[in-house]
Amino acid sequence: MTTQHDELTAVLEQSLSRAEKAFLEHEPPHVSSTFANNCDLVFGSKTQAYREVLVGCLLARIQDKTKDVRLPYVKLGANAFSGRSLDERIVNPFLRAKSIPSSKGPYLSVFRRSVRFDESTEAGLRDQSSYRAFLGLLSVIEREENDRHLLGLLDYVLYRFVLLREEARVGLIELERISLTQYKRLIDGLLSRPSGGFFPVLLVACMIEAVNRTFSLGWQVEHQDINVADRAAGVPGDITIRRNGSAWLSIEVTERSVDSARVTDTFKDKIVPMAVHDYVFLVHVDRIDRDAQDQAERYFAQGYDVNFVDIGEWLFNTLVTVGREGRKQFQATLIEHLRREEVTTAVKVAWNEEIEKLTA
Repeated sequence: MTTQHDELTAVLEQSLSRAEKAFLEHEPPHVSSTFANNCDLVFGSKTQAYREVLVGCLLARIQDKTKDVRLPYVKLGANAFSGRSLDERIVNPFLRAKSIPSSKGPYLSVFRRSVRFDESTEAGLRDQSSYRAFLGLLSVIEREENDRHLLGLLDYVLYRFVLLREEARVGLIELERISLTQYKRLIDGLLSRPSGGFFPVLLVACMIEAVNRTFSLGWQVEHQDINVADRAAGVPGDITIRRNGSAWLSIEVTERSVDSARVTDTFKDKIVPMAVHDYVFLVHVDRIDRDAQDQAERYFAQGYDVNFVDIGEWLFNTLVTVGREGRKQFQATLIEHLRREEVTTAVKVAWNEEIEKLTA
């Protein structure tokens, strides 16, 4: 049976997922300039309590429109809500689980003794200007009746928490050994994560490096940076394997569906001009259009191997092939790439969460 706790936690999970996607795509959730400016002050404040109770107020409003978001203690009236319960049972555990910087509890420090979120509380606070900005945010929230709009506000607030998290250092969880069964779960989990294409390309590139190192093949592996156009960079695909300086195999890693038009464009813009005779699309198998496969077969008749392979199956089967030593190389290479400074904290947290699932 779904509980209120489960429902509100699910609201936060879904909202954070949208916020992280917005961060990766450099497109902040849309809110008014007034709301954004007040968030600037609240999230710039040294008083963490302001932004943390804000999440609880939004959840309370989303859950029950009869509740007064300015009354966070049930003793304050019939339309009050329990801000401390929301924080201790849902908000604070959620922020900590997502590696978001947070306090031990705003209702144990700043907002104690049945305070109201109004001007009467301001006198006892250190950062009064940020508190007034917090009240400005509450003014917007308490007037909003539309759940979709309230979720939009929550998305933006969690987006600001994501920005805050990016400024903090998050360590990577490592396991000494990962079994094949665990690897299957790990790969499926990472491929299902919104990452702006980062995880699919990273997993494939690290797998090829693991094969190269394990069997001392002497390949030169070129790993295309995420979101850099292939033509602009002068390379045929996301990953290119060269032998003796010549392109031997090019791989396009994609999360999008592949139709015949895309195959045709790839053939004209990359395969023919760059003389690549072996080209592979690593994609989810259910996203391959039948017309695209027919087009690839026509190019095969012209002497070009253009193939489609399911990315999850290829990764797992290759892990089986490289053996125990190859799997060690694969994990070491993954960690090496994930530790780079340019890798976002959201990606690192996603890795940690998937690793934790393996040992839960």
